[in-house]
Amino acid sequence: MKTFLTQYKLFFVFLTKFILFYLLITGGYKLYLNSYDTDNNEVDGITTRLSEQVVGLLHYFEFDVTSIPLESEPAMSVVFKGERICRIIEGCNAVSVMILFAAFVFAFSSGFKKTSLFILIGVTLIYLLNITRIVILIPALFYYPEYEELLHDVIFPLFIYGVVFLLWIIWVMKISAYGKVTQ
Repeated sequence: MKTFLTQYKLFFVFLTKFILFYLLITGGYKLYLNSYDTDNNEVDGITTRLSEQVVGLLHYFEFDVTSIPLESEPAMSVVFKGERICRIIEGCNAVSVMILFAAFVFAFSSGFKKTSLFILIGVTLIYLLNITRIVILIPALFYYPEYEELLHDVIFPLFIYGVVFLLWIIWVMKISAYGKVTQ
């Protein structure tokens, strides 16, 4: 009869790899965020860059939009057609979602090259989808402000997390060594 640890070895390996990767990358991200003076409302570089890319894409579609740092908090204020529509904060940059995605993929890793490539592709896809999400959300909030909660809190998070879930399924079932064992 197998011991408990032997019987659930794969689970404990997965859990250990997930937790260690997640803590390491989250810790590094926190150090990065701490390099910004949020007491004086300094916006981190990733969020600032995201805001610039969103505005640039909206300009491409000929929308009248700007983004400026807020003086009252570390956030970027988005002005659409002369009206302040929303603010882009650190939590809008999807880095926490990317870290969660990458930790899960790493926990089911099957070789450095394949794992690294899938994480890179997945994180890039999440980032691009997040830009798209915000680009769609800004005009939607302008034209349909009564649906702000539904759009911001339900539909768009469901979309992002749905894509992440599909990427995880693809990774586990089709690409990683774990899926090949069960087929």
